[in-house]
Amino acid sequence: MPRTSLDPAAVAALTARLSAVDPRSPSGRQPVHTCYVPADRVHASTPAEWGAQALAALEKYSPKDFAALLGVPEDLYGRVRAKLEAEPVEDLRIDFEDGYGVRPTEDAEDADAERTALVVRDWVAAGRAPSRFGLRMKSFDTRALLERGLRTLDVFVTTLGEVPPGFVVTFPKVTSVAQVEVFTDVLDLLGADLRFEIQIETTQSIVDTKGRLTVPRLIEAGRGRVTALHFGTYDYTASCGLGAAHQHLAHGACDFARNVMQVSAAGHGVELSDGSTNVLPTGDNVEHGWRTHYALVRRSLAHGFYQGWDLHPAQLVTRYAAVYAYYRETLEAEAERLKAYVDKAGGAVLDEPATAQALSTSFLRALDCGAVDQAELHALTGLALSDLRALARRTP
Repeated sequence: MPRTSLDPAAVAALTARLSAVDPRSPSGRQPVHTCYVPADRVHASTPAEWGAQALAALEKYSPKDFAALLGVPEDLYGRVRAKLEAEPVEDLRIDFEDGYGVRPTEDAEDADAERTALVVRDWVAAGRAPSRFGLRMKSFDTRALLERGLRTLDVFVTTLGEVPPGFVVTFPKVTSVAQVEVFTDVLDLLGADLRFEIQIETTQSIVDTKGRLTVPRLIEAGRGRVTALHFGTYDYTASCGLGAAHQHLAHGACDFARNVMQVSAAGHGVELSDGSTNVLPTGDNVEHGWRTHYALVRRSLAHGFYQGWDLHPAQLVTRYAAVYAYYRETLEAEAERLKAYVDKAGGAVLDEPATAQALSTSFLRALDCGAVDQAELHALTGLALSDLRALARRTP
């Protein structure tokens, strides 16, 4: 038996000081987008109308012309069309902030809050709600906005009654940890099991006045209620002092903010969402708007941001075209890599458990959004859905 020098009792006493590391990943299905709709324009058929408008835009093109426009395979046309017919909106936010503005009277916003809450309640009762939905309230920028935002939230939640699964509140323009602490305390007062997203759209929400990263402390201040971090393109670039011509998702300032969000959220079970583009596919600008949106969605996906904002129904076309192309382009090659890992067969690439986890997670994301179906996934990987989920969790 080999000789050792370390006293096991002494080592045990030292290592007892270490806390267990238990990194968490987001659980459940993450939508590929969030559609923002001003509260005064939300009604019972809004998700269906977004789908109909997106289909109308797509059907002006043949599969061949659409594929040539975006540089995607022709068969993607049918997949996108089927998605727009079956589930055009995966996540919808009723917007009481920038897209809605300040109403001339308090009663006007009260009425919209009550009315839209009843719309949501009807969606849920009829089984027509998107997989995720909620509202974006006003920020804590000023006392007037703070009071109005909390009143709207109160009216909405009280009218809604029991908080349904998939419901989330978006908390915008956060500038300090104290704002999240207070907001979390207010949610405690409401007595509902409310979850919220933090919008990262100010420089203070990235780095505070003492040079410390803010995002980890924002998540901690939410006391388990924070589900996601959403990036706000235009407010953030404006807060950096960028001119209007340089306020866009692909700017290096946005990359820095997103990198901070990414490393700060890792292990906390918090999702990430990229922001929006204001180049909309409307009128004579459809093709330019589509190309711009498609390129930005692909860029977000390549950087590990699997969700983004959509502000116009026609953006659903390029949202799904970009997401489907992203997953399907590497489907066969990644399936071979995962099969080789599971079979311990070796090959040109020697993958580790972390890569197998990433491959499995990617397949599950593709399945969730409709880029691939379960039968195709099984044929490619030879794995059951339960096997893929176990690999994604890195469990035996």
